[in-house]
Amino acid sequence: MRGLAAGSGAPLSRRPFGMHWRTSGGGTTSKPRSAHFRSRSMTGTPILPVGSDHSGGEIAAGSAETSLGGVLLDTTTLIDALRGRRAAVRIRQLRTAGDRPYTCAINVEELFRGVKPGEEPSVSRLLNGLRLAPLGRIQGEQAGRWRRQFASRGVTLSQADCLVAAAAAGVGARLATGNPRDFPMKGLVVDDWPVGA
Repeated sequence: MRGLAAGSGAPLSRRPFGMHWRTSGGGTTSKPRSAHFRSRSMTGTPILPVGSDHSGGEIAAGSAETSLGGVLLDTTTLIDALRGRRAAVRIRQLRTAGDRPYTCAINVEELFRGVKPGEEPSVSRLLNGLRLAPLGRIQGEQAGRWRRQFASRGVTLSQADCLVAAAAAGVGARLATGNPRDFPMKGLVVDDWPVGA
């Protein structure tokens, strides 16, 4: 289904990842779908209009078109897969079951921060088989909300963990991790993949 560029009447077409949709006024445009708008990211991250019940950019887990049909793989699971542990088999099983495996830029950075020079090709091969969940303003706002809410209760959550959780929620995916206690966010579905198992 193709939409029209705002104000121009020109049809929108698919753009390669990373390219923005522009209107003649220089703003970003989105194609309307049902009661909300979808960004032009490859994963369809929901961006709700101002005035809706969830305006302000909140992300509800399971809100994207995937309806929890995807799994965002945290760094612990990716490391275990690279080491040939059970996580590698579980990732293959995800694909067989129709689940979409995701990762996000935080996990990519964490992998490349710890990779040895000769291991980069293996890491790249693994990442090439995964979808990249976007991390933009909406996810940043949600991560900040979670950190503020937990800090008000005396609980410190890491910035990286909150961004990873927001990326998972933004694409409507479960989060597979070896550190489930690091992700206590309400509404986030966390799969415990024990480290080394």
